[in-house]
Amino acid sequence: QVQLVESGGGLVQAGGSLRLSCAASGSVFNIATWGWYRQAPGKEREFVASLTSGALTNIADSVKGRFTMSSDNAKNTVYLQMNSLKPEDTAVYYCNAEVDRPKWYEGVHWGQGTQVTVSS
Repeated sequence: QVQLVESGGGLVQAGGSLRLSCAASGSVFNIATWGWYRQAPGKEREFVASLTSGALTNIADSVKGRFTMSSDNAKNTVYLQMNSLKPEDTAVYYCNAEVDRPKWYEGVHWGQGTQVTVSS
């Protein structure tokens, strides 16, 4: 079983910073790609950032220059450092992990989400 648990969300003023964490646990598996997504009220879930096993990172244009994604492989954890936060960054942030082995765990797994609220 693959379990993802996000943490680090909260309420912050505009211009502030937060660091989200996503820890994977459960059975032994390999994560090929990690991703962060977010969903604001009344909107569809949107891509924020991703990180592959080769350390290639993609960042959405809307957060480029403000958000960075990193990983700690020893802890099977990824982070989303969010700086210069804006009210429009308010959303539930979800972590996902694309598992490529073993075969019975293949697929994309999601965490439960963590709320980020940015006040103006």
